[in-house]
Amino acid sequence: MTSHAGRHFLQIPGPTNIPDQVLRAISAPTIDHRGPEFAALTHELLAGLQPVFGTSGPVVIFPGSGTGAWEAALVNTLSTGDRVLCAETGHFAALWQRMAVDLGLYVDVIPGDWRHGAAPEAIAERLAADTVRTIKAVCVVHNETSTGVTSRVAEIRRAIDATGHPALLLVDTVSSLGSIDYRHDEWGVDVTVAGSQKGLMLPPGLGFNAVSAKALAVSRTARLRRSYWDWQPVIEANRHGHFPYTPATNLLYGLAEALRMLRTEGLPEVFARHARHAEATRKAVQGWGLDVLCADEREYSSSLTAVLVPEGQDADKVREIILERFDMSLGAGLGRLAGRIFRIGHLGHFNDLALTGTLAGVQMGLQLAGVRIDPSGLTAALDILREPHG
Repeated sequence: MTSHAGRHFLQIPGPTNIPDQVLRAISAPTIDHRGPEFAALTHELLAGLQPVFGTSGPVVIFPGSGTGAWEAALVNTLSTGDRVLCAETGHFAALWQRMAVDLGLYVDVIPGDWRHGAAPEAIAERLAADTVRTIKAVCVVHNETSTGVTSRVAEIRRAIDATGHPALLLVDTVSSLGSIDYRHDEWGVDVTVAGSQKGLMLPPGLGFNAVSAKALAVSRTARLRRSYWDWQPVIEANRHGHFPYTPATNLLYGLAEALRMLRTEGLPEVFARHARHAEATRKAVQGWGLDVLCADEREYSSSLTAVLVPEGQDADKVREIILERFDMSLGAGLGRLAGRIFRIGHLGHFNDLALTGTLAGVQMGLQLAGVRIDPSGLTAALDILREPHG
C-alpha cells in the first residue's frame, strides 16, 4: 500500500466523513443507561429527531444498521402471507424486496431501469387493480444510494390517495435523511427507515423508524415474528428515558452533537448546501462529456452523483487509480451497474473546498485511466461554487 500524507478523502455515499466535534462527543465516558442523566439525553434525542424526520410522532432508535431498520418496518406492520408492492429502483430497493420474501411476504415488483425513481402512476395503477385490497404496504426507496436517483415521495402519496387504497407507505431514507428535504407527516408516510452513517454524520450503528399513528395501530395486530425489532417495548421504555436493551450510549452522544450541528446550520440551509454541491458535481460530469446515471432531472439526488463511464472503460479501474494516486475512495457500481459507474458522495459534513478537491481528483483520475474527457468540467463546477450563496 502506498503511504499518503494528509486526510483520506472518503467520498463514497456513506459512511460519510465524521465531524471532529461528533468524534469528540462519542469519546466521552460511558454513563449508566438506567440513570437520570441518560434519561435526560434520551428525551433530548427523541425530541431533536422529530424535526429531522418531519414528524410529531414517535421515532424508534435501534442499535443496528439501516438493514435492521428495514426489517423493523416490515415485521411491525405485516403478517405472514401479506402482499407488498415494491418499486425496483436500484440495488438497495432490490435487497429490501429480497428481505420481504425471506420474511414470508408475497412481493409484487414494479420493475425499473435503475435510472428513474419509483413512478407514481405505476404504483397507482397496481393499487387500483387491487380491488380486494390484498396489498398491505408499498415500499419505496426515497434516495437510491446505488444510482443517485430520488423518488418523488409526495407525488407517490398523492397517487396512492387518489386510488383510495389503504396500503401503508414505507420509505427508506437511509441516504437522504438530513441531506434532502423530507417530510414524514406532511407526505403521509407510515414508516420512515433511516441509518446513522450518512446525513446524520455518525459512524454506522444506529437504525431508525419514524412511525405514523396508522402504522402504530397496525403493529398491534401484525403477526410477523419479532422480538428485538418490536416497536412497542422501545416506545414504552422511551417514555421514561430508557431502552429495553443496552443502547449504543456513545453513538447517542454523537447523535446529540450531530443534531445540534443540524439545528445550528438550519435544515433549509443544509438542504440548500447539498443541492448546490450536487449541481456543481453534475456540471462537472456534463462538462467532462460524461453522463449522469439519473435520467430525469426532477429526480437528481442531492446526496450523490452516479457517473456512467464510456463503453469499453472500466469504472472500477478509474476508482482504483484515484484511490492509489490521490487517496480518495469513490463508490462502486453495485449489482447490474458493477464496472459501469462510479459514485461521488457529496453529503454530510462537507463544504465547497472539499468538493473542489474531490472533483479535481476525479478529473485527474479519469485522465490517468485513459477516459477521454474535456478538462473544462472542473471549471464548470467552480463556476457554480464561486457564486454567492446563503
